Formats: sequence, C-alpha cells, structure tokens
Amino acid sequence: MSWARALSKAACAAGLGLAVLLSGCAVGPRIDTSYTAFSQGSRVETLIIHYTALDFPTSLRVLTQQEVSSHYLVDIDPPTIYRLVDEQQRANHAGVSFWGRRHMLNPSSIGIEIVNLGYRDTPEGRQYFPYPPAQIDAVVALVRDIVKRHRIPPERVLGHSDIAPGRKPDPGPLFPWKRLADEGLALWPDEARKAALQPQYEQSLPEVAWFQQRLARLGYFVPLGGELDTATRQVLVAFQMRFRPAKFDGEPDAECAAILAALTSP
Repeated sequence: MSWARALSKAACAAGLGLAVLLSGCAVGPRIDTSYTAFSQGSRVETLIIHYTALDFPTSLRVLTQQEVSSHYLVDIDPPTIYRLVDEQQRANHAGVSFWGRRHMLNPSSIGIEIVNLGYRDTPEGRQYFPYPPAQIDAVVALVRDIVKRHRIPPERVLGHSDIAPGRKPDPGPLFPWKRLADEGLALWPDEARKAALQPQYEQSLPEVAWFQQRLARLGYFVPLGGELDTATRQVLVAFQMRFRPAKFDGEPDAECAAILAALTSP
C-alpha cells in the first residue's frame, strides 16, 4: 500500500470515528428518571390577562408572526381558544413588567390575549369596548384550568395594567374581575369590610405615603417618597380600573383607601 493510500484510509477512519462520536453526543447521555424530588413546583407564578386592541385576523398575525406573542388567544364569535405557545415555553407578552418584587415576568408567567378592540376616543370621552358573555365564559374556563394545574393563587392572576401601569391599560375597566373573584380565581375586596372601613377614611384620608405603601404591599411597583407624582397616579389608575372601575382618575380618595385596607389588612 502506498503512503498516500495509507494516509487516506487513516483519515477516513478518523472521520468515521469522529462522526460516530458526534452522533453519540447528539443522542445525549442516558438519564435515569426513576427518582423524583419532593420539593418542586411549576415555573409559572403568574397569569396575565390582556386585550389585543385588534380584530381577530390582525391579532393572530401579530401574535404568531411578530416578536410579541402569548400562550393563548381567545376569539369572540365563536369564542374559540387558540394555544399559540406551549405553556412550557416563554411567550413575549408582558414586556417591561413588575409584580411583588419580581421584574420582567415573561419567563414566569402565562399570557392570555382576548380579542377586543380596547377603546376609542370620542368627543364624549374614551369609550371601552365590552366583552361578550360567551367570550368571558371561555376566558373563565381557561383561567380555571391554568390556575388549577399550576397552583396559581388568586392574588397572582393579574391584568397587563397591573404589571405595567401607565404603559398598558388592558384588559380595561370593563373586564369582569368580580366574576373571576366570585369563581375563586382572582383577588377582590370583601365588600362588607370595605363598607365598614370607608366612613373612617372619609373623616380622615391617609397621607399619600400610606397609599404607596399599601399599593406596594399588594404587589404594584410604586414610588415610596410620599409625593403624588405621575408614577403614583398611574399606579392608582391601574388599581382603580381593576377594583373600582366606575371611576379611575388617579386621585387617592376614601373609597380607594377602604378597598386597599380591605385587601391588605390582616
């Protein structure tokens, strides 16, 4: 055998060996899964509800073909639920966000987008679009299923406006949070406790710092300097839109104080 042929055969053998080695690496090591740790849980900590502010075809295109995405999309007629991202994968729905000392919630949350046009500005003011009852029924069923499987507590079922006040208004003041609360799926103040507390706050309204501290205790990202600044007003609007949707002007008042106290007091 010539020197050239011997060298060629050696190179071929080395290449074949490398190919086999790489093939073995691609398969991965054998992993024994016969043991399971007791201390574990879902990576999902929060459920975030949005509206799309778009019609269904546009919503579907945006959520499947652009950088923004969500795990679920709930249409209007019929109220079909579409899964766009597997729950084990991260969807890009929350953006710059905060709740309860955790920033950037995309990796630890599930997002539900509801087909709803959001709002329109008219000479009479901003008008929000309602949610059809059948669509809400579908949303409630989906939320119930998700929170049960991932053991998400009611205080971590949130709106986009809760985690990004001032930047996002969805799902808006017409989203029926009370309906979710009645189903045990979302947070809501005890009405009797709120009514009992409100007269004392009508007599003496707490300082702005009190509102800030209570909002922060609830989970909102809010300044704590005692000033009624723009950021604090934005958080108050988000809070009011969710828990007192009849009036969300960003002003601290006795009813807001009573709701906050009912939600955050032992």
